[in-house]
Amino acid sequence: MPVMNRIAEFHPEMTAWRRDFHMHPEIGLEEYRTSAIVAQKLRDFGVDEVVTGIAHTGVVGIIRGQGTSPRAIGLRADMDALPILEATGAPWASIVPGKMHACGHDGHTTMLLGAAKYLAETRNFDGTVVLIFQPAEENLAGGELMVKEGLFERFPVDRVFGMHNWPQAPENTFAWKVGPVMAAVANIEITIRGKGAHGAMPHQGIDPVVIAAQIVTALQSVVARTVEPVEAGVITIGHIQGGDTWNVIPETVLLRGTARWFKPEVGDLLENGVHRLATGIAEAFGATAEVSFRRSYPATVNEAEATGRAAHAAATVVGEARVGEMDKPTMGGEDFSFMLNERPGSYIMLGGGRGPQEPQVHHPRYDFNDAILPTGASYWATLAEQLLPRQA
Repeated sequence: MPVMNRIAEFHPEMTAWRRDFHMHPEIGLEEYRTSAIVAQKLRDFGVDEVVTGIAHTGVVGIIRGQGTSPRAIGLRADMDALPILEATGAPWASIVPGKMHACGHDGHTTMLLGAAKYLAETRNFDGTVVLIFQPAEENLAGGELMVKEGLFERFPVDRVFGMHNWPQAPENTFAWKVGPVMAAVANIEITIRGKGAHGAMPHQGIDPVVIAAQIVTALQSVVARTVEPVEAGVITIGHIQGGDTWNVIPETVLLRGTARWFKPEVGDLLENGVHRLATGIAEAFGATAEVSFRRSYPATVNEAEATGRAAHAAATVVGEARVGEMDKPTMGGEDFSFMLNERPGSYIMLGGGRGPQEPQVHHPRYDFNDAILPTGASYWATLAEQLLPRQA
């Protein structure tokens, strides 16, 4: 069975939803307009229950199928945008300065809405589908907030599933992987405190800029020389802030960065290495370093059986030849990991057909490919019907 005919019929409608979301982006925990539209559409579709206000702006919809089965599955889409100034030039480009849907969450929300419309119409399943529209995936861990606010106690599910558009993969293909599929994430902040002085008289100060340069260089040895080579780890410093003018040695320098890993013990090595090197190097120069290594998201780990079911549903929609295993996991992070820590499930990728020279996610010229909207919605609907089959 290819893309569902009924879902294909409202492809233009879905495209209009997606572009409206794109024009009106809202960043994490500010998705008031988005969540209000989602909730109203779910009500218009005839979804049995619509609950708002979970994790501030989250929305949960409940669709009950035909029959009396107690089985239930969760389908999750994220809704938030990014604090990026859009440069696509599209007619539906963001009208909110400094905010844009640069990761495709506008498409994720739309695909789950499309599935919701179909499932509420047909109810060709026996059990319960829990539609999870999650806020604040980018950096603020809205998935963790929903879990802490009792998502799965209030709406019990046997398994939970997520999906992300993957622009670099061919259009309307799916990619899956058992085990770790996305990395654990930590945010790093290092404040180096030296002694300010005139730039022409460096002997009168303790230069935190020089110390920062030494620390940035040394941190590259943490992965290279403390993590076993067959394991994965990343430390990246992406922000250096210090000083205000040409000829003054500042008092402090701030470094910000990220760390990524899959295995918890590798995360421990990275954290210990950052603390040890930053404080030790600063002390060697007569300065101090305050280090924050804040773990934000755990690794996203797919259960084998759920991933097999997800891959089968994907193949039902696009054909076996267009579904394959990912060569390797990605070091990107995902707060869907908090949901997978509570319930077994799987997180798969839907190809967006953007070439290697085209903008990818988190780029100011990235835009979601509307051609894949019916495929994603059909995947969600097929997954529900296959995991919750009607009894003969």
